[in-house]
Amino acid sequence: MTTRGFTVAIDGPAASGKGTISRAVAARFGFAHLDTGLLYRAVGAKVLEGMDPVAAARALRPGDLDGDALRTPAIAQEASKVAALPEVRAALKDFQRSFAARSGGAVLDGRDIGTVICPDAQVKLFVIADAVVRARRRFAELSEKGIETTFEEVLADVQARDARDMGRADAPLRPAVDAVTLDTSDMDIEDAVAAAVALIEAKRTALN
Repeated sequence: MTTRGFTVAIDGPAASGKGTISRAVAARFGFAHLDTGLLYRAVGAKVLEGMDPVAAARALRPGDLDGDALRTPAIAQEASKVAALPEVRAALKDFQRSFAARSGGAVLDGRDIGTVICPDAQVKLFVIADAVVRARRRFAELSEKGIETTFEEVLADVQARDARDMGRADAPLRPAVDAVTLDTSDMDIEDAVAAAVALIEAKRTALN
């Protein structure tokens, strides 16, 4: 079947595994992938440099999305803050929707893909995991990169981001009514990816 317009929306809180699953799924099916969190991280980075959040969002370009440079705790915190601003979200909405509509299929992961950005996505996943498990994952990731922090600080950061993401008035983090919830707390990445792939293959078969 053609994959034109076939969209996979993957949402979930920080360090739930949604990014890793999204990249693996995109590679498996040959879909384009967009980590929408990078958009907000890029805006957050510009704000830390002194730029107005809305102006930063409107000026964002693909070249600003350097994943490695944007994955610091300070930028993550600022990204969570700017993501709560309706004007910022509105400025980035068209960028995301345009990406999702590309031919060949697309996987987008973030916080409001299934509920706001791509409500008509053929597949919607909501990836979750216990906060302590997610903090351990993020702590290991940061330690591997040589970023000095403590587990307690990472856990507090995860919990603070959860509170902001779920409590914001505009596009709060929540599963779409037709999303499939995937709890990765006790799953290794291979099993989590396999579960996601199976759901997508079943949907593609049903639409064929």
